[in-house]
Amino acid sequence: MKKTLVLLLLGFSIFGCDEGSDDKIIVENPLQTVREFETPPRFPIPKIPEDNPLTEEGIALGRMLFYDPILSADSTQSCGSCHVQEFAFTDNGRRFSVGIDSIQGDRNSMAVINVAWIEDLFWDGRAKGVEEQAFGPVVNPVEMHETWENAVAKLKRHAIYPDLFTKAFRQAEDEVIEIDSVFVVKAIAQFERTLISSNSKYDKFLRNEIEFSDSERRGYDLFFTEKADCFHCHGNALGTDNVFHNNGSDPAGIDPGLFKVTGDFNDYGMFRTPTLRNIDLTAPYMHNGSFNTLEEVVNHYNSGGGLFQPNKDPLIRPLGLTEQDREDLVVFLKTLTDSTFITNPDFANPF
Repeated sequence: MKKTLVLLLLGFSIFGCDEGSDDKIIVENPLQTVREFETPPRFPIPKIPEDNPLTEEGIALGRMLFYDPILSADSTQSCGSCHVQEFAFTDNGRRFSVGIDSIQGDRNSMAVINVAWIEDLFWDGRAKGVEEQAFGPVVNPVEMHETWENAVAKLKRHAIYPDLFTKAFRQAEDEVIEIDSVFVVKAIAQFERTLISSNSKYDKFLRNEIEFSDSERRGYDLFFTEKADCFHCHGNALGTDNVFHNNGSDPAGIDPGLFKVTGDFNDYGMFRTPTLRNIDLTAPYMHNGSFNTLEEVVNHYNSGGGLFQPNKDPLIRPLGLTEQDREDLVVFLKTLTDSTFITNPDFANPF
């Protein structure tokens, strides 16, 4: 649903009404067209920053910037290079992404799914919000290896970007926006907040539109009971509790995880719970890409999460699942695939 951005005198999106009346006084400003955020059923209400509302102009600009390699030092790599739509915006089956200098990263590329509901981004939660996250890859020496000064200069010299930034962010008819890194990340964040997945077979089952097979239903029952105990971390509509856990997938303790951000040894080896939405498309799994298949993941949890670690989450314990249980659980996990998400033309490369 779309509606026009409104202004009343010098305020933004202000609605006036008499006490006890439902009538709204709307003064339209045609500078941007606000896209009303539609929260899917069962999803919580997201926190959209007041200084970066979703607009059609901002989303369109952000989509271009997401896919344009202009932000990298050699203009060969974009956000979309490591977050590919057909793989639920992960990196095409790679364990670790490779930057413009052929340097390999040390963590698996996370899926860009439903990030409007995530406040602590990256595996270790070091970015507080989508805008802050978007600042990182451009200047990261392992990724795009550019400076913001250079990236902005390229955008300013571009044939169409100056006009697109002005249309997306001006607050007066005659205002000309001076491109800077803040406007860049705001546009990218607007686009990324539209990447919503909520139409999987599982969602259709909950909406009583389809029935599960016997195996899918058994897997569903296992998932949402303490027999498989997946629901504690993945049982809500988002498929993640957005909390940090040590699940035993890095028994050598090579990656400090959340500890690197907080400095608290109780956080060592803890990583943000990834969403299980579209999980069948996002292998390899875990922060270190240590498992190649869903079967390996299920076996890991069934075994109790590998070797002992002092701060391994107490929820990670031997489960005693039978071979049939494990097969049914994997079958259920595949119902979380949302084919409309990975084929939505609004999310695709516009070039």
